[in-house]
Amino acid sequence: MTIYANFPEGPVNWERLLAERTNNMKSSAIRELLKITALPDIISFAGGMPAPELFPVREIEEACHHLLHYEPQKALQYSTTEGYRPLREYLAASLAKYGIHHEADNIQITTGSQQALDLLGKTFIDPGATILTGCPTYLGAIQAWRAYQTRFLTVPLDAAGMQVERIEEIIKKDTPRFIYVLPNFHNPAGTTMPAARRRRLVEIARQHDLIIVEDDPYGALRYEKENIIPIAALAPERTIYLGTFSKTMSPGLRIGWIVAPAEIIQRLVMAKQGSDLHSSTFDQMIVNDVAQRGILKVHINKLCAAYKERRDTMVTALKKYWPEDCHWDQPEGGLFLWAQVPPQINTTDFMQTALENKVAYVPGVNFYPYADGGFDAMRLNFSNAQPAMITAGIKRLGVALKKELAT
Repeated sequence: MTIYANFPEGPVNWERLLAERTNNMKSSAIRELLKITALPDIISFAGGMPAPELFPVREIEEACHHLLHYEPQKALQYSTTEGYRPLREYLAASLAKYGIHHEADNIQITTGSQQALDLLGKTFIDPGATILTGCPTYLGAIQAWRAYQTRFLTVPLDAAGMQVERIEEIIKKDTPRFIYVLPNFHNPAGTTMPAARRRRLVEIARQHDLIIVEDDPYGALRYEKENIIPIAALAPERTIYLGTFSKTMSPGLRIGWIVAPAEIIQRLVMAKQGSDLHSSTFDQMIVNDVAQRGILKVHINKLCAAYKERRDTMVTALKKYWPEDCHWDQPEGGLFLWAQVPPQINTTDFMQTALENKVAYVPGVNFYPYADGGFDAMRLNFSNAQPAMITAGIKRLGVALKKELAT
């Protein structure tokens, strides 16, 4: 006969069991905002979402039908961790046009570019290790790497992106595991790093034996001027290049990629095996089918025309409706505009006023690893609203800002 001890009942003290790293995890401000902005009467400039009405639905539907009719066993089966090889070969050929010459074996498919950031954290970051990034910087990167108990070294941004000339002074105190840059249409700042500054960054990296993580989710969405040579083309031996189909095809498919030297790819493969074995075979084959048929290039041209109109609409509305002492730079591409308001307005506090006026944005402080800046700034997304809604939302914000300054 088994005798059970009469232990007292009560809630489990989960906190004593959690890993120390969970103390560094914070919920994404943008994910939390999306719960509010999902309401139908809110004009949202908060997310980084592509326009859903522009998704290539028919083309994706055709790809699904083709795959399930002709290759169902392969599409619905497990696959290799590295990723579907025809897709990796397509990426290798596409990137070569920009001067990035790597073989398919140097490409790792990931479940969105957010997983790529997490795999880099798992592979490179020990507790207390540092990484160097511009400031402000991508919120998703902060969230991914903070979980690995990293410390951030920050370099200010100007109208041309990261001020790379200040890096050498900063790294005298600590050597970072890598330098993280978003040279094309920076998220959140919207800046583009010129070629001369990219070359100077490579010189510094070579001189001090540093590696560079080049995050380029928006590079294909250029609305004016010419493409600038990628950092990965200037220093292929020490650059890890990240890309994604989320902004050019569909974020719901969750397909991104990493391009890196072979020895790093092998480490990333092992790191990914412990996370999800491999990214969705079916989704990879859908993306490959759409891309290989030449549809993706046509679709990107369509996106660029639509997003350029929306960007121009937002800039025109800002000039017309916002207080004169607000400032912004017009991005050459991408999805975001970084706006600064008069310093007496704290954009975190002002968010409640904005929501009362049925408009949402992301307060600038969320893009600073240590919440030590961006109090007078906000990130505005222009891709996910029709031009008329953009004008209406910017006007609402402008009226509210003027009223706030008057009081």
